[in-house]
Amino acid sequence: MSLEQQLNSTLSLKEKAVSFLQLVASGQVREAYECYISPDFTHHNPYFKGDTESLMLAMEENAEQNPNKILEVKLAIQENETVAIHSHVKQNPEDRGGAVIHIFRFQGGQVAELWDVGQPIPEDSPNENGMF
Repeated sequence: MSLEQQLNSTLSLKEKAVSFLQLVASGQVREAYECYISPDFTHHNPYFKGDTESLMLAMEENAEQNPNKILEVKLAIQENETVAIHSHVKQNPEDRGGAVIHIFRFQGGQVAELWDVGQPIPEDSPNENGMF
């Protein structure tokens, strides 16, 4: 077992989910997949085929196009083997960004299933509380 795998095994599922998102946002997509994604991984992003490879390639392409992406976790919740992460994601520092929720289902300490939904942050909103 590598040092990275040993360190990974001590993280909570919530910490693993956050680490996965941070690695992806920083452009370290393959590393994120190697550390956290199950061989039987499925996802529910409607824009890509539901397999591991298609989503990973899309994340790599996005990382290449947006090398200064910012992901700020606002809330992380874990219940049993399910983790929900609410984040502010910006493709670059000038971007208003969007509110994104990722839902992870873990199995055997690895991400077995992933859902994600996002909402762009409007320029003007009547809501004085903001999106976060």
